[in-house]
Amino acid sequence: MQSDTQSSREQWSGKLGFILASVGSAVGLGSIWRFPFVTGENGGGAFVLIYLICVLLLGLPVLLSEIVLGRSAQRNPVGALRLKAPGTPWFLSGFIGITASILILSFYSTVGGWALSYTWEALMGTFSKISITEAETRFGSFISNPVIPLLWQALFMALTMGICLFDLQKGIERTNKFLMPLLGLMLLILVFRSVTLPGAAEGVRFILYPDWSSVSFTTLLEALGMAFFSLSVGAGTMVTYGSYLSKKENVPGAVGSVVIFSTLVSLAAGLAIFPAIFSLGYEPDTGPPLVFITLPAVFAQMPAGALFALLFFFLLCVAALTSSISMLEVPRRYLEDEHGLSRRKSTLLTGGLIFLLGIPATLSFSTLADVKGIGGRPIFESMDFIASNVLLPLGGLAAILFCGWKWGIRQLLLESRGENNKGIPGEALWAFVIRWITPILILTVFAFQILSNP
Repeated sequence: MQSDTQSSREQWSGKLGFILASVGSAVGLGSIWRFPFVTGENGGGAFVLIYLICVLLLGLPVLLSEIVLGRSAQRNPVGALRLKAPGTPWFLSGFIGITASILILSFYSTVGGWALSYTWEALMGTFSKISITEAETRFGSFISNPVIPLLWQALFMALTMGICLFDLQKGIERTNKFLMPLLGLMLLILVFRSVTLPGAAEGVRFILYPDWSSVSFTTLLEALGMAFFSLSVGAGTMVTYGSYLSKKENVPGAVGSVVIFSTLVSLAAGLAIFPAIFSLGYEPDTGPPLVFITLPAVFAQMPAGALFALLFFFLLCVAALTSSISMLEVPRRYLEDEHGLSRRKSTLLTGGLIFLLGIPATLSFSTLADVKGIGGRPIFESMDFIASNVLLPLGGLAAILFCGWKWGIRQLLLESRGENNKGIPGEALWAFVIRWITPILILTVFAFQILSNP
C-alpha cells in the first residue's frame, strides 16, 4: 500500500534545504571521526589525493544515480525500484539499503552516545588537565560500564526520533539549516586554532603534501572505501532524500554541491586535528582512539583547551545527529509509503527497534564483551563489518547497475536535468563512468574487503 502520491508528497522547500540535508547525511562520524584516523594510518597527503580522485570516480556517480532514481520515482528505495522495474525482482535490492540503514544506526547510536557523553564531560571541564594515560583509562572505564553508555545511547536515539517526528521541512530540513552552518563555523574556528599553534606547519604538510613512499595497494583500497562511505551512498538515504526533491531542480548541480561541501568538511576535520597533534608531539597513526583518547590530551595542553574540547565534541554530536536522522528516515519512509503508517507511528516503531538492536553493540564493550560474532569479532565490530563491508557496497552496486543498465543511462541522464533541461557537461564520459568504471571499482573494494577480512 502506498500512502501518498507524487503531488502530495513532502518536498524540500528548495535546493538549499536539500543540499544542507544531504551534506548533513554525508557529514557524520565518518567525516569527523573516521576520515582523520584513516588518513593518519595511510600516510596523509597521498591518501587525501587518492581519496579525492575516488570521490569523483566512485562516490559522485553513485550519489547522482541514487538521487535521480529517488527524485524520478518519488518513492523510498523499495518503492522506487518497484515503480521503475515492475514485475521484476529488482525491488529486493532496495531492502539492502533499508537493512543497512537500520544496522548502521543501531551501532552508530552507540558512538553518538559516546559523543554526547564527552560533550558533557568537556562542558564540566573534565579534560582541562588530562594526560594521555588518564584519557585512555577514562575511555576504557566509560565504555566498560554496562549502564551509563546505554543511557547516553538512549538520549541520542531520543534526539534523532524527536527530529523525525516533525514533518520534513520543520524537522529534518530546519535542523540541518541550523546545524550545518553551525558545524561549518565550529570547524573553521578549530582549524584556525589548530594551524596557529607552534609547530603546526608539520601537521598541515602531513595532510596536504603527498608522500608517495607510504602508498600501497591497501592505501588505494582504503581511499576507495572512504570515498564510498563518506558520501552516504548505498544505504538508501540519498534515494529517500532525492524523493523529496522538486522536479524543477537540476540534480547534477545539487549533487556537485553536496560532494564539494562534504569533501571540504572531511579535509577541514583533518586540518583541525593533525596540526594540533604534530604541534604537541603526538603520533598521527593512533587509529580509532584518536578522537576519544588522543584528542582530550591534546586539548588539555592547548591554551583555552577546555573551550576547544567543548567545541570539538559538540561538533562531533552535530555531525552524528545530522547523519542519524537521515538513516532513520529510510526505514521510516518505507513504512509510510508501502504500509500506510503515519510519520509518528513509523518513527516510533523504527526508532524503538533500532535502539533495541543497538543495545548488544553498546554492551559488547562490557557485559557482552566475551560474545563473538563474525570471524571472532565482538558484536559491535561484527555489525560494522556486515553493514560497511557487505551491505553498503552491495547497495551501491545494485543502484549503479540498475540506473546504468536496467533503467538505462539515457533515462538516468534525462531525468537528472529537471524542468530546465540542463544536462551534465560531458554526458558521454559520465555514461561510460557510470556503466563501467564505477561498478568495477565497487566490485574491487567489495572483493578486497571480504577477502582481507574473513
